[in-house]
Amino acid sequence: MGEQEIEDALGKTKSIFKLVNLASMRSIEISEDAAKTVDAKKDYAVLDMALKEIMDGKVSYKKAKKKKHGKK
Repeated sequence: MGEQEIEDALGKTKSIFKLVNLASMRSIEISEDAAKTVDAKKDYAVLDMALKEIMDGKVSYKKAKKKKHGKK
């Protein structure tokens, strides 16, 4: 995967930390035989497949809701 593709994937998350976490989690899912959401070359590495899915907008993240710590 080239530098431009990584920059494109970074544009989807706006944070290198979110991109790394998302690509890591998706790579694990793919390596455990999760269904792929994009067509890719057969010789693609698992991480390349995850980044391609992120770039194509097929995989994203959802922000967790913040817990409110209030007095009872």
